[in-house]
Amino acid sequence: MTNRLEALEDWAAGLLELLDPTSRNKLARSIGQALRRSQQQRIIAQQNPDGGKYAPRKQRNLREKKGRMKRKVKMFQKLHTASFMKIKGDGNAISVGFKGRVARIARVHQYGLKDRAERGGPEVQYDQRRLLGFTENEVDWLKDSILTYLLSQS
Repeated sequence: MTNRLEALEDWAAGLLELLDPTSRNKLARSIGQALRRSQQQRIIAQQNPDGGKYAPRKQRNLREKKGRMKRKVKMFQKLHTASFMKIKGDGNAISVGFKGRVARIARVHQYGLKDRAERGGPEVQYDQRRLLGFTENEVDWLKDSILTYLLSQS
């Protein structure tokens, strides 16, 4: 996958140099918004970029807790919203990522790191859940959208 992205970057670099900065910014913004939408849909579907499902949550014994029992809630329920998932794009680069405190949570799950689930709690090894990444279809879509935009400009 990385080789395809590098090849796409090399291929697009020469073509994008032909555009003026305003057109490049417009293209970057539209591609960034579409990429964020596709990443959001994948997070809602609880899927890794390779198409596999996220590792399930670890079971917790909630019967000992007092109070109301919550029903099962999907992971990353709010994380996929536009207020947490930000786009940054200019004429040279596009990035879709998380900002603020949720960036730490996303990083722990993206790479399967150790973290504390609650303050003062034990350190837990989290399963890897790839929140952000490219699918094969997205790489093909990127190439097509760049070509379509260049053809519309000429």
